[in-house]
Amino acid sequence: MNALKSDAIASLLQRQQQAHKQQMTVSAEDRRERIQQIINLVVNNQQVLVAAIEQDFGGRSQGFSIMNDILGSLSCLKYTRDNLTPWLENDNRQVFSPYDQLGSTARVEYQPKGSVGIIGTWNAPLYTLLAPLACALGAGNRAILKPSEVVPKTAEVLQHLFQQEIDPLLVSVVTGGVEVSAAFSALPFDHMVFTGSTAVGKKIMRAAAENLVPVTLELGGKSPVVVSESCDLIETCKRIALAKSNNGGQVCVSPDIVYVPQKMLEDFTHELLASFRGFFPQISHNSDFVPSVNRQHCQRVVELVEQARASGCKVISSHDVASLSDLVSADKRLPLQLLIAPAKDTKIMQEEIFGSALVILPYEDINQVITDINSREKPLALYYFGEDQSELETVLANTTSGGVSVNDCLMHAAMHDAPFGGVGASGMGHYHGREGFLAFSHHRTVFFAPQHDPRGEWGLLPPHHDQFKAMMTAQVVAD
Repeated sequence: MNALKSDAIASLLQRQQQAHKQQMTVSAEDRRERIQQIINLVVNNQQVLVAAIEQDFGGRSQGFSIMNDILGSLSCLKYTRDNLTPWLENDNRQVFSPYDQLGSTARVEYQPKGSVGIIGTWNAPLYTLLAPLACALGAGNRAILKPSEVVPKTAEVLQHLFQQEIDPLLVSVVTGGVEVSAAFSALPFDHMVFTGSTAVGKKIMRAAAENLVPVTLELGGKSPVVVSESCDLIETCKRIALAKSNNGGQVCVSPDIVYVPQKMLEDFTHELLASFRGFFPQISHNSDFVPSVNRQHCQRVVELVEQARASGCKVISSHDVASLSDLVSADKRLPLQLLIAPAKDTKIMQEEIFGSALVILPYEDINQVITDINSREKPLALYYFGEDQSELETVLANTTSGGVSVNDCLMHAAMHDAPFGGVGASGMGHYHGREGFLAFSHHRTVFFAPQHDPRGEWGLLPPHHDQFKAMMTAQVVAD
């Protein structure tokens, strides 16, 4: 990367942090006004933004981008704007005895941290920048955004719009490739947010550790779906088909593996493919279906499928095609591929799919499912379809995931009044709502001492008397 560009980003961060030090107190009114600036930018420039996304994807529907990125971002920004005031209130805390009886009080204050670095991803190029930005601004911070290099037109448009409409000492956008991202993650931000793969998340965390920068990592993983015998099969298949087709399967909380009772396997696969074909009678050149972002990503999904097929895995396609590989050089839209019980050592069982393919694993016993889920890294999402409350509670109590949706997929991630984030390999930290405000705030304890200090009367001050140790020891009790 050009050293001049690296120095310019570092200088920008320093100037933002200096501006923060000069205005560390940011009123609720100022925070709402800052958020409103971003809302106005998005509303006034929605068309140019979705046109840029369409160009980067080579055909993503502008209507889908409005729904996913424009409205999704606006919802987060508006929720923070409209609910901010009570979050700013100091939190009074209980003082230890006997100081509470002597008049001491204590509180926790929520201070802005300073400047937040936000690295977005390509699959939701606006949302993964502006949703965490809502929380960062709500907490009184400033920010520098780094869009994904996989969507260069969107990144270019965002940078231009922010340069035109937003004070760079409040929010700036920097663009560039992998080298820029690496330099960006090595800067001494006051907090950093990254959305992307687990492998890159580890690199971001290593770089941030050099400056002891706290991180929020929203990663991914192989999110499982547990289908119960008690489910409404037709409705279940409809909702899984909808979820898997969302953004062409390029969603961090997209279903990757579906556990289906052995006795329901044939009916399930039939209904799932029927639902998928009902939504998408054709795949190629269908504007309702989002293509892979580029040929490299499309080819990767094809290779995952073909490697499993070559190992003997049964693969069922939602639509007849002569060759999946031919679609990579066509419009990058792949029909849904169902892989029935692939071997555990195949790549599709090891890597997040992030495309139009789904692993189906038949099972006989729910404990078998739980064991298999727990044999992999903790996923970002877990889904359960069924009406067996006892079975559901068993699954919830014995698995760990970033979040859960019951009788649907993806929906928990749309909750504004609940934290969104991963656990273990699927990430750390949260944003959305008050939890996002807390994540980007410094929690400072303030203790108010009593006027009278009784420690001398209690024999706690030096020089200590002969019975000091005995007096201390007498208080070492288990009750």
